[in-house]
Amino acid sequence: MGVLAVGLLWGARGRRRQVINMIKQFIKGRAYVFIDAENVFYSQRTLGWRISYEKLMKYFKKECGEIVKCFIYKGVDEFNTGQRRFLDMLDINGYILRTKVVKKIKDYKSGKEEWKGNLDMELAFEMDDTKNKYDTAILISGDSDFAVPIDRIKKNNKRIIVMSTRGHISKELLERAKYVDLRKIGTEISQ
Repeated sequence: MGVLAVGLLWGARGRRRQVINMIKQFIKGRAYVFIDAENVFYSQRTLGWRISYEKLMKYFKKECGEIVKCFIYKGVDEFNTGQRRFLDMLDINGYILRTKVVKKIKDYKSGKEEWKGNLDMELAFEMDDTKNKYDTAILISGDSDFAVPIDRIKKNNKRIIVMSTRGHISKELLERAKYVDLRKIGTEISQ
């Protein structure tokens, strides 16, 4: 594919550590990033650390260029003030927000109410609708529902990079795209 770009950073306790530019080598032309916020939420539980969205944006600008566009798809509870602050922070840091109010749906078997606020369809359509504006799509999700949109986009000679983590990445996505485990860039994007 290409040569890995390697640099040195000073880590905790003054030790030097090697950092590999994980995705720069796979980027062709203009890049758009599509983030499935719900999938990221559950991935963070597995990772044991939280993503700093400010650092994530800086990472993408460094790896993809300053003109990278980052879309984030999130179901929202309109009465949750903490969530509103989170969305404001994303907006301030340059993310393009795509939101939908979550619904409470009653499970008649268990009697419990569940929250429903999935934006997978919106993300998939926007990936496809905007394909003429980018050369590389970066999907932060491991959801197999994105296999068909990835196939459609690849037919237009676009590159696809999928970022997720073990236990949250489907085999369908692994078969279709370049995969980068979030653990490999954790030092650059964690809080």
